[in-house]
Amino acid sequence: MRCQGDLPLEYVQRRLKMDKSLARRKRRQRIRKRIFGTEDKPRLSFYKSNRYIYAQLINDIEGKTLASVSSVKSPERKGFCAKSLKVAEDLGERLAGELKSKGIKQLFFDRSGYPYHGRLKKIAEVLRRQGIIL
Repeated sequence: MRCQGDLPLEYVQRRLKMDKSLARRKRRQRIRKRIFGTEDKPRLSFYKSNRYIYAQLINDIEGKTLASVSSVKSPERKGFCAKSLKVAEDLGERLAGELKSKGIKQLFFDRSGYPYHGRLKKIAEVLRRQGIIL
């Protein structure tokens, strides 16, 4: 099947996917120019795969990860897809527990080029409910 002149449909679809990931990478770079984590106020960074979501607290000065959580082995996942909001809420609660144990009360929310809705928004709401300042 052909579309857009003489280009095959598969090529056009692959090209659109590359453009989508390139756009997210550019958004991520724009955000990272302004956000920089310290020991007192680390950066909370996200990665969303097709199945799971990962969150890391990063101290950019030392280049160290202070804490990390993921939905891979989430106890809330039983019977639910790892993409559900219940799993994101559980992830936020576990992350808030890690923050409180390390004495961190403030952080920078780095959405890594992803839109602020759905699972990322749910995690942010849970952190705010737990008293963490974003």
